[in-house]
Amino acid sequence: MSISLVILAAGQGTRMNSDLPKVLHPVAGAPLVAHALAAGRALEPVRVVVVAGHGSDAVRRALAEAEEDVTVVEQTEQRGTAPTRGPARARRGHGRGVGVWGYLGPPLK
Repeated sequence: MSISLVILAAGQGTRMNSDLPKVLHPVAGAPLVAHALAAGRALEPVRVVVVAGHGSDAVRRALAEAEEDVTVVEQTEQRGTAPTRGPARARRGHGRGVGVWGYLGPPLK
């Protein structure tokens, strides 16, 4: 069975008090999104989609610089987690398999 991994990384990160997109904040030497991708890659997905929103250009550049083989789709309207899945569904493909949704939620205090 094929697995598609979708990382929901479109949050604004307003509680982080930074212009840097939340998913690019470094934790243990790597951006948050890199940790989510590393964990998801353990599932050996056939396709990886990252849904970016706030700072999507910076997220795209960071993923390209890290040579991550992912498809980045943009959530143009910031309306919460549920609408984020829409752009990803079109890119993860249809057919048989499993979709795994990863969520980069609020950081620990």
